[in-house]
Amino acid sequence: MKKFFTSIAILLLSLTSLYAQDKKGPSAEELAKANNPLADLVAFNIQHYARPALNETTGGAANSTWMRFAMPTGRVLWRLSAPLETRFINNETTNFSKSGLGDIDLTAFYLGVMKPKITFGFGPSASFNTASDAALGSGKNTLGAAAVVYAIASPQFQYGGLVTWRTDIGGDPSRDGVNLLAVQPFYFWQLGKGLYFRGAPIMTFDMETGNYAVPIGLGMGKVVKLDKTVLNFFVEPQPSVIVHGAGQPTFQVYGGLNMQF
Repeated sequence: MKKFFTSIAILLLSLTSLYAQDKKGPSAEELAKANNPLADLVAFNIQHYARPALNETTGGAANSTWMRFAMPTGRVLWRLSAPLETRFINNETTNFSKSGLGDIDLTAFYLGVMKPKITFGFGPSASFNTASDAALGSGKNTLGAAAVVYAIASPQFQYGGLVTWRTDIGGDPSRDGVNLLAVQPFYFWQLGKGLYFRGAPIMTFDMETGNYAVPIGLGMGKVVKLDKTVLNFFVEPQPSVIVHGAGQPTFQVYGGLNMQF
């Protein structure tokens, strides 16, 4: 956790220095697009969830680092995501630690609406049983659907939401089934010079077990432009206001670097 925050501080200082050297900076359109999950641009994101506290799990913690690649082909935006997962429990009775690849997922958004102030996409979403250890994945292949909307209310304020649902279609028959709904509202308030307030918490509802976690998020981000690449760095604490079930995060920190080319 300490290394994560140190890395964030170093990266923020570096980007701030680079921005100071770029007198022009990102345009208002680029600032608004920087957080658009449906932007018609090739993008690569590195996003990290640090979860130092898990519900009903003494000494338990988890970390996820997602590498996401997005590429538009016509009116379809493909998004491939691969997670590196860590799970550990360290208490009086249990000393457990696993790290490795989690379940890779793929979503294809058909861009049904592509207007200057609103974008809407929907399409199939799947995950694959690629985890390097049983503790790091569901043990199942899943299939479902996703829909996302992104609205530019003004140059200062943007908002939207992503809804994803998946259920299992095969995999390890000894593992529990998957029936998972995830709802992610997001909101961004531009402060000027690339700095902005943000929130993008993911609310998860496991309809197979009845477990759920509903976090809220409020963080800050910084957008800079280097040549033709827009870099978007952010950090966002997310406490869970409602949580049920063992292993659900009671608090997490979401941070990362999004790059649009």
